[in-house]
Amino acid sequence: MTPGNELLFLALGGSGEIGMNVNLYGCRGKWLMVDCGISFGGPDYPGIDVILPDLQFIEEHLDDLLGIVLTHGHEDHIGALPYLAADLDVPLYATPFTAGLIRGKLEEEGIEDQIELNVIEEEGDFALGPFTIRYVPLAHSIPEGNAVLIGTPYGNVFHTGDWKLDDAPQLGEPSTAEELSAIGDAGVLALVCDSTNVFNPEASGSEGEVRKGLDAVIAGAKGRVLVTTFASNAARLQTLGQAAADTGRELCVAGRSLDRILRVAKQSGYLRDFPDTIDFETAMTLPPGRVMIVATGGQGEPRAALARIAEGTHPLKLHQGDLVVFSSRQIPGNEIAIGRIMNALADKGCDIVTDRQAFVHVSGHPGRPELAAMYRWIRPEILVPVHGEIRHMHEQARFGLAQGVPHAVTQVNGEIVRLAPGGPEKLGFAHAGRLVLDGDVILPADGATINERRRVALYGQISVAVAIDAKDRLLGVPQVRVQGVPVEEDRDRFLEEAAEAAAVVVRGGAKDEDALREALRLGVRRVATRYTGKKPVVDVLIVRVEGAA
Repeated sequence: MTPGNELLFLALGGSGEIGMNVNLYGCRGKWLMVDCGISFGGPDYPGIDVILPDLQFIEEHLDDLLGIVLTHGHEDHIGALPYLAADLDVPLYATPFTAGLIRGKLEEEGIEDQIELNVIEEEGDFALGPFTIRYVPLAHSIPEGNAVLIGTPYGNVFHTGDWKLDDAPQLGEPSTAEELSAIGDAGVLALVCDSTNVFNPEASGSEGEVRKGLDAVIAGAKGRVLVTTFASNAARLQTLGQAAADTGRELCVAGRSLDRILRVAKQSGYLRDFPDTIDFETAMTLPPGRVMIVATGGQGEPRAALARIAEGTHPLKLHQGDLVVFSSRQIPGNEIAIGRIMNALADKGCDIVTDRQAFVHVSGHPGRPELAAMYRWIRPEILVPVHGEIRHMHEQARFGLAQGVPHAVTQVNGEIVRLAPGGPEKLGFAHAGRLVLDGDVILPADGATINERRRVALYGQISVAVAIDAKDRLLGVPQVRVQGVPVEEDRDRFLEEAAEAAAVVVRGGAKDEDALREALRLGVRRVATRYTGKKPVVDVLIVRVEGAA
């Protein structure tokens, strides 16, 4: 599909889900992409850590894609670039801090020389085909959170990215109410807006207030203090550095992603007054009351520093009476993993504080008062909720209409919306889906490999091998092996019965090898179902021994 004399909007990720943001704008034969992020695997994707957007639609129109504009440096907005940018082969545009994070990712993949990465200064602007783009700073939980003001022949689009309002931001200077009102005064056709916290009746809160809450919690601790937060939340790192100084503690940082964020932030002019850190050995030799650790892993990631500390396999150790502060919110789906780590810490006798016990975290996304303020300032003709599950987006549409926005359109990944002229109007669907990064291989999220893995994870797997001669007679005893089939103490008896069932099938004869293979699969599975109530995956190997008599 090639856009005509119109302005189209198409999400390939991030609409109907939180994460994996990819948004396309089409106008006069060209497409512009905003963000290219990832999501993270869960129980539905065994063995998968990273989920990627399926960009088949735009890959089929690469000659019409002008570039990718990145709003900020969170993984759900830039994380897919190392895996997909080389195939797209278009320029990237980002502000300095975000560009630094992207450059590091491209270097890790060894493709930095293949990708054109353009660094645009904060509040900078540039043009691509029929689009003009201007970065508009907004507060968020990472430096250089930006909206993009996209100018088109059919009106302006204000694409918020992730944002909040903050009266006391710790890093950067977000746009003022007056500056945002001026954008509204110039006319805005569509507001494409973050929906994450639309059900929150309160404003998200200020990072400056978090410092007071952390100071109070840390000052009351007698032993070591460990604070875990999102590594990318550089504003929180600034706050934690100040809290360490406020409470007279030396600061130790644990986690590669924290090291990377600190390095890129300092290179970009942020965190210049962040305190010098101590190494692990020094942290363990100082009196516990003088040490504060900042560690990754607050979402329960099994390989992160906090999980290893909780397990006792990290050089940093926690003991009875030490304090662990979760300065972050639980991402839905991570509750079990986080609970597992909390239980391990509690077993060590550590005290645990979360945002439910003390004011140690604020969100980076807007609550209802902030959304209402943005509507007043920007005054769009059309509201397009994104960055949320379906319930979030529908609620923001209702809220926006109640606040006086003339039109609101909810859409899902793949749904093509004409914003102008005569919009909003839904035109149809483009292909939108998911890919998974499995080791070093990119696969369809619901393709044969992942579906097979799900079946094995759910039901277990049985391998049966039989040898037959040229006259289809059984040679020897069928061999049966099981993985993940719940036979436990009945294992030996089960293997015997499964092997006998396979032998009976061979002796019964079959019309051809395919029929024999299917009869063996069903015969062995029937034994498994009788033992367990499950229907495992059964793989059959037939070895034909030529010349055997």
